[in-house]
Amino acid sequence: MTASSHDTFVAPERGTPALFVWSARLLPVALAGQFFLAGQSLFAGLPWSIHGMVGGLAGVPIVVMAIMACAIGYLRGFAWWACGALALYGVQIALATGDATMLALHPFNASLLLITALVLLAKIERRRALHT
Repeated sequence: MTASSHDTFVAPERGTPALFVWSARLLPVALAGQFFLAGQSLFAGLPWSIHGMVGGLAGVPIVVMAIMACAIGYLRGFAWWACGALALYGVQIALATGDATMLALHPFNASLLLITALVLLAKIERRRALHT
């Protein structure tokens, strides 16, 4: 039996905070933008610093969701996915600062981070749909 603390449907009548929802919506867009910027840097001569800057900014919604999921009781069902995204983001930063072998794993980890972001968004939107 699943503990109620891991349920994303705890207290749906309380709603889902807008900052949490918009962070979840922004993250996949930011990550898709990162894939685009990486392609532009590889094939069109765009400076890698832009990819790095946007990657740093992509951490903001991840941190917001992880903090909110851990701090707000009725959002704790999202904590596993939000903290998983935070962990993958940390790995992503570590891979970006590594040698060529680590850099080769950077796109793979980015795809895992995108999958995590999409699952988290789907769970949040499902919660919102249940309440409306």
